[in-house]
Amino acid sequence: MIKKHLEKLYSLLSHDIGIDLGTANTLLYLRGKGIVINEPSVVAVNSKTGRVVAVGKEAKQMLGRTPAHITAVRPLVDGVISDFEVTEEMILYLMNKCQREHKKMFGPRVVVGVPSGVTNVETRAVRDATRNAGAREVFVVEQPMAGAIGIRLPVMEPVGTMVIDIGGGTTDIAVISLGGIVRSKNLKIAGDKLNNDIISYIRSEFKILIGEKTAEEVKIAIGVVMPGRPPLEMAIRGRDLVTGLPREVVITDADIREAMAQSIDTLVESVKQVLETTPPEILADVMQRGVYLVGGGALIKGLDALLHEFLKIPVHVSDDPLTAIARGTGIILEDLETFREVLIEDDDHDLPLKN
Repeated sequence: MIKKHLEKLYSLLSHDIGIDLGTANTLLYLRGKGIVINEPSVVAVNSKTGRVVAVGKEAKQMLGRTPAHITAVRPLVDGVISDFEVTEEMILYLMNKCQREHKKMFGPRVVVGVPSGVTNVETRAVRDATRNAGAREVFVVEQPMAGAIGIRLPVMEPVGTMVIDIGGGTTDIAVISLGGIVRSKNLKIAGDKLNNDIISYIRSEFKILIGEKTAEEVKIAIGVVMPGRPPLEMAIRGRDLVTGLPREVVITDADIREAMAQSIDTLVESVKQVLETTPPEILADVMQRGVYLVGGGALIKGLDALLHEFLKIPVHVSDDPLTAIARGTGIILEDLETFREVLIEDDDHDLPLKN
């Protein structure tokens, strides 16, 4: 009873924040407000002073354009923390920005999404970084579970559901039933890998060097994984590897399809492997209900049709797939008691929390 009253008091005097901590972008959900921050997961650091110069959009604009003493870094690689201090600084900056207009007495309760299958050490790094950034309590949820909750799938019911979360650093394939992940697979093939595929292909076929930003633009504009649509083309500029001078070439969707083919094949094959090991009753549910795509990669043109062709199962691209995980963390915060069993257990729950 006292605990209930304390929680009510805390909820009045502190915020609840949901964080989708992604390799490419970090989104923050503020309870009662919805998604308030969507920023690139990039931090610019001054190596002379060790101070953070910029975070998010401002830092991303600096990528590849900084003087020697300023480095723009991505503190998360393949969905997990690679630079603890910088990640902590990024979370602190974004949480402060999120709460700036409505400062409260206590630190917030935070739900953070992490890739499925992360190790205890990696999960602890996320908890510690978030606590050190000022969180009063930290709860961790696997991203495909958060994505399923975000698109309002019945995850707590005895019904099988398959979710594929294609992010920047990783792809999570998960089969969910009764509030738990029954089968899952985590791949390092996602948006960043497809960008690198495009860079490598254009380098070898056209002898031109392009940057990550151009590759991303090409993927969004003419990246189609199923042939048969009207052909698409785009002019791109890069550095000629022979002369060293700028050169422009026109590339087509067929080029980009060939560039991404191996990675897309691996993705489809991995989905098939997960389905092959799924218990028959749950597989029957998935065949009837279909597969749901979330994350930025869900927007790759023709991916849903390609998966449907190979799997012979309905494939649905969720509404606003980029924000599904952040929305899921928000829904969990709204009703923590109901969703408590979907959270990853805290091995350190006996330790005192930082205020």
